[in-house]
Amino acid sequence: MSLVLRPRNDDKRWTGVLSSAPVFVLASGWEVAADGSARASLRCAGTRGGTAKITALAKAPDVAGAARVAFTLDVSVVPYTSQG
Repeated sequence: MSLVLRPRNDDKRWTGVLSSAPVFVLASGWEVAADGSARASLRCAGTRGGTAKITALAKAPDVAGAARVAFTLDVSVVPYTSQG
């Protein structure tokens, strides 16, 4: 699944994406475009079902300190039924 974040209206910029449970959902391929939009790939990391919170962080470029959570996505992973 692709997560696409639009440019922000405030002075903050997207800085990264984290998964609360990388054993279920893995975030990769993080990139920020010149217009301020951002994109990440989210994929199922295994064969078990579970849930994960995907958080996107943002901060103002000229302010010291850690970025803060600006977007949260709840993802549920449901495995395929096994055959045989």
